Amino acid sequence: MTDSISDAAREIGDRVETFVRKEIAPYEQDPRAGSHGPTEELVREMRDKAINADVMTPHIRKDGGHYSQVETAYILKKSGLSPLGPVACNTMAPDEGNMFLLGKAGSEEQKARFLAPLVSGEARSAFFMTEPSADGGAGSDPSMMQTEAKLDGNHWVINGKKTYITGADGAKVGIVMANSSDGACMFLVDLPDPAIKITRVLETIDSSMPGGHAEITIDNLRVPADQMLGQPGQGFRFAQVRLAPARLSHCMRWYGVAVRAQEIATEYACRREAFGKLLIDHEGVGFMLAENQIDLKQSELMIDWCAATLDRGEDGNVESSMTKVSVSEALFRVADRCVQVMGGMGVSGDTIVEQLFREIRAFRIYDGPTEVHKWSLAKKIKKKTLAAM
Repeated sequence: MTDSISDAAREIGDRVETFVRKEIAPYEQDPRAGSHGPTEELVREMRDKAINADVMTPHIRKDGGHYSQVETAYILKKSGLSPLGPVACNTMAPDEGNMFLLGKAGSEEQKARFLAPLVSGEARSAFFMTEPSADGGAGSDPSMMQTEAKLDGNHWVINGKKTYITGADGAKVGIVMANSSDGACMFLVDLPDPAIKITRVLETIDSSMPGGHAEITIDNLRVPADQMLGQPGQGFRFAQVRLAPARLSHCMRWYGVAVRAQEIATEYACRREAFGKLLIDHEGVGFMLAENQIDLKQSELMIDWCAATLDRGEDGNVESSMTKVSVSEALFRVADRCVQVMGGMGVSGDTIVEQLFREIRAFRIYDGPTEVHKWSLAKKIKKKTLAAM
């Protein structure tokens, strides 16, 4: 599949790798990269460097068109070599997925107002879908959505609660999902807005995304009718437009993170001696690193296979589900073994490996936990089998 990567995509991807390794990795120990992600000051500083290096939003061409999914995979895997790389290069969730959705479904006016500042890296965004489970709201099952939108003249009035909203603190563009009498809808909003209140920013296992993950109360938010994305009732369809490639781009980014963890653990095992020989010469250690190489190669092949499926114009929902399950589980095994190889050093903050472990652990949950994807796949297997009987 690497034969389908253009010289232009390969060149930008290689420049992204050099930039992330040399310019961004040193920021990993910066105190401004805290438990709720890098501060706005640090984001701006890194993005200014990305602009100067001409690697800002590298997966979108200068003319506004996107590279193919296979080419995007090549680029985003490089940006993921540091947990700060996707933030610096503007390939991080939720912005990358939101840009993709707006590019597909937004009107020209909506693109000019909401998409352009995201592509330039001037603004961050948030996607308001998940709701508190205590209120019976939407989590992995968006059909449970409790947030309501009611038409009032030429405005929609939205009320509800959201949670785990990545990047809401500091975002300038929001995509709010709510139910109307015609079904689910998506609305574009300028942030901050006094009707969208952050009640708290959660303490979570991961710490790479700016703004962290917030609980939100939406109280009589008024949105002009022309800021609806598409038509009433198209919200679930647009969610699928966004989610299939977004699952895959998560795999791309965290693949880069796992490669970096493997590099650090391998270097450590080739330097550290115990019981009269290098750690890597002990089968218990060497075999773990070998297993990591196998998991990394299988993950790379799954990512490229799914990307090629989307490039052929196929739906890709089943393929992205399988890829998300396979890659998230494999990369977690890689990160876990890296911690184990490094022993006490692996669980300390003296290297980036312990954070990489935490980040990849969270990846197994967001954009659909493994169990939900397996359940969905099992339903499709049953339907196909019964139809053939």
